[in-house]
Amino acid sequence: MESRGKRWVNSLIIVWTGVVLLFFFIPIAGVIISSFGKSRYFRFPVKAWSTKWYDQTINANLTENLHVTSFYVAGCVAVIALVLGFFGALAFARYDWKGRIFYQRLIMLPIFFPQAVLGLALLLWFTYVGVLPSWEVAVFAHLVWIVPIATLVISIQVYGFDVSQEEAAFDLGANRFQVFREVTMPALAPGLFSGALFAFLLSWGNFPLSTYTTGADSTVPEWLYTKMSSGYTPMIPTIGAFSVYGSIIILFIGYLLLVAKRRRDEKRA
Repeated sequence: MESRGKRWVNSLIIVWTGVVLLFFFIPIAGVIISSFGKSRYFRFPVKAWSTKWYDQTINANLTENLHVTSFYVAGCVAVIALVLGFFGALAFARYDWKGRIFYQRLIMLPIFFPQAVLGLALLLWFTYVGVLPSWEVAVFAHLVWIVPIATLVISIQVYGFDVSQEEAAFDLGANRFQVFREVTMPALAPGLFSGALFAFLLSWGNFPLSTYTTGADSTVPEWLYTKMSSGYTPMIPTIGAFSVYGSIIILFIGYLLLVAKRRRDEKRA
């Protein structure tokens, strides 16, 4: 009776997982399939197949500028969020100090604000101090919202870190820098990589904050929204597909790096 109940539970979990995956990934698959359509207009299912829109997208200077701007913004956000999130996570999860609880609540506050409101507030503030919207301003705006998320992701790894490893290294005669390089950083590397990956992908796909702060430097999400609202072009699903391809490649590279690190740790053990 108990085994039958377990089978039912496992079956329900499998069905539910399949439904969720279909719900999330069918729209993405639809964009990729539509990018190979020959028609000038968005049609699904696709009746005639072609790669001409990929050729036009690759050869267009506009799309190159869009991806370069988006890459600059997301890359800068990922690097800065990684550094700030690392030290923020140490203060958040490892050390016990006066005001720690208040700090934990304060650093999470930007996440709970609607991004449109946060973007408008930042635009008004930058306008007041005389700073014109640009991709550099967008980097700052993204950091206000993404750094707390990166801090949370990294702090999960920090919470699980065994401090006794550092103490053992100190007992063996290692100095603070050696302990940080040989013990602390390798142990926290998966969390650091995950935090940077989250920051990059969240920044790449961010629309509300970019709308208010990029100015003339348009990013991929802004351009897609503008063209879908007025002036549809067949390059829309193609550029969307390129973003999906890039995300898949980044996630796959991250997976390979984590697997390589795990195997290296197993060999050392």
